[in-house]
Amino acid sequence: MNGVHDMGGMDGFGAVVREAAEPVFHADWERRLFALVISAMPAADVNIDEFRHAIERIPPGKYLASSYYERWLAAFETLLVERGIVAREELLAKYYGGPEVGGEEIAKAARTVGPAASKEKRGAKAPRARFGKGDRVRARNINPLGHTRVPRYVRGKRGVVARDWGVFVFPDTNAHHAGTKPQHCYSVEFEARELWGKSANRRERLLIDLWEDYLEPVATDSTPRRRKAAKPKRATRRR
Repeated sequence: MNGVHDMGGMDGFGAVVREAAEPVFHADWERRLFALVISAMPAADVNIDEFRHAIERIPPGKYLASSYYERWLAAFETLLVERGIVAREELLAKYYGGPEVGGEEIAKAARTVGPAASKEKRGAKAPRARFGKGDRVRARNINPLGHTRVPRYVRGKRGVVARDWGVFVFPDTNAHHAGTKPQHCYSVEFEARELWGKSANRRERLLIDLWEDYLEPVATDSTPRRRKAAKPKRATRRR
């Protein structure tokens, strides 16, 4: 889905402030939440891609105003309610003392539509890699309604495969329990000017991991081209 969470390449959010000697957790509740989410996700049959998608579905205003672990909490609450483990009224009562007081954005994530279920065979062999190191590729310009891991700023852009990481489950289907659709994931190198234009530093490169379904091959100069048919010459009469 295209949402405010996909902030790569966007302007106007200010500089990223790096905290010196930053701790892993800034508050004790963050530590407890981390342990709770990690332990509860398998029991609730929630996979990592589904959890990421729950974060993406947080209302935009709340997303921007929340810290890292506040987004974890919002996503966790959403999934608990959607799984029927906790009632939304219980959360509201815990937060505000009653379901009628505030809490409009508690467990009110956007609903999305995922892809069709993939056909998978048990015991199937690992798929062969479609691309290899050095292959020129283009990130497909797609706008799925559900979860995806291909950011907007690389869609339609050309790059070069730098490495094949191997076979992994496909996030776009896994997030919606539509099958794991295992496939190769590649580290693809993009030139900064390909992404940001001529004003970017020509020496800078960006490496981003992209699954095979996100990519399409790009013809190179060595690819044989069809020759245009020669125009027939007019016969001339000798005088």
